[in-house]
Amino acid sequence: TVYFCAVDGAGNACSMINSNFMGFGSGIVPSKCGFSLQNRGYGFSLDPSNPNCLAPKKRPYHTIIPGMATKDGKLWAAFGVMGGYMQPQGHLQVIQNMIDFDMDPQEALDAPRFCVATDGDSKFSYTLDPSSVYVALEEGIQPDVAKTLEVMGHKVRYPVQGHDRALFGRGQIIRRDPESGVLVAGSDGRADGCAMAF
Repeated sequence: TVYFCAVDGAGNACSMINSNFMGFGSGIVPSKCGFSLQNRGYGFSLDPSNPNCLAPKKRPYHTIIPGMATKDGKLWAAFGVMGGYMQPQGHLQVIQNMIDFDMDPQEALDAPRFCVATDGDSKFSYTLDPSSVYVALEEGIQPDVAKTLEVMGHKVRYPVQGHDRALFGRGQIIRRDPESGVLVAGSDGRADGCAMAF
């Protein structure tokens, strides 16, 4: 999965995410093209008992969700968090960090995260076996949070650190001051992205 965002001096923005899904996507490489085709439809279902069944007046769950936020009708932020099922959780956490905790984009991305995740093959399923669900807490979250969640009956993995932090996704943010047009950017240290100005 690849995410990038760009904002120009006039406040126009692009928030773009692209993914093959499950490694090499469909495994099909078009003749003479050199790239594999995606299989992002994998998680959709035609089974009416499946919560992610395609149906009229229903929006099936999907994780290709680039983010953009406005304030008073003007661009405030272009942002995205890659990472499969962490994407919607990561989006919520980074935007909440900026709005509720007044963090700048880099602080919002650097803050420790949590992830509601599952064991085994169920990570590719939109129906969850409740016994496989756990809450992962990244190193940097206070130990008493883990203990409190366990007392409440949650399975907790803590502290998640080192390379295992990939579970928490990786993101990019460009925030624009709607009044001055000043841009402030951040790039997640959990991966190899960067923020650049031109």
